[in-house]
Amino acid sequence: MARHEKISISVIRRLPRYYRFLGDLSRNGVLRISSKELSARMGLTASQIRQDLNCFGGFGQQGYGYNVDALHAEIGSILGISKIFPAIIVGAGNIGRAIAMNIGFENMGFKLTGIFDSSPDVIGMEIRGISVIDVSQLETFCKAHKPKIAVITVPQQAAPDIVDRLIKLGIESFWNFSHFDIAFNYPGIVVENVHLGDSLMTLCYMTNNLSALAAHQPQKTEK
Repeated sequence: MARHEKISISVIRRLPRYYRFLGDLSRNGVLRISSKELSARMGLTASQIRQDLNCFGGFGQQGYGYNVDALHAEIGSILGISKIFPAIIVGAGNIGRAIAMNIGFENMGFKLTGIFDSSPDVIGMEIRGISVIDVSQLETFCKAHKPKIAVITVPQQAAPDIVDRLIKLGIESFWNFSHFDIAFNYPGIVVENVHLGDSLMTLCYMTNNLSALAAHQPQKTEK
């Protein structure tokens, strides 16, 4: 089996899609699927799927395809979602509350243990069974509960101080919704940035260029 630290980030970013599609197939009673059939559902080539999965070992059988449940479980294991890392959210505004209420942390390898904010209007508010804590208590909470992951949903100007405090408390992984560049300012820290505005502007470009984009779609030739 390939060493995971040598796997390209582009392959890693596709793993959650495989996991999600395979989970849907399993819930719909599909027992096995070929790379060609999976490619038609996911919009990838069969060759790309085989190359991606071969990075982690051989999962399919010639003439049989992939066992859906087994592959789903294997990818879940590769992603590490069974380990359950404690996570906190810093920023209980609209985005922070939406994330707390709508993201199934427990199904994705995390347990939400704390939510923080500086506004008296939200401190003490209960979100998903968790009371919002004054951000001034961040150090006390982290020393007691030792979260591994921080979700940052504070304004850009507030992010540098918050991130600096969290890194000093031992947090090395961030899901970053702010516009503060954590990775640039703290090399070696693991960051997954989510810029909703960037995504929307990308959609704007694609909407403006529908004809050109359609003309350059690659043709699938796998049989």
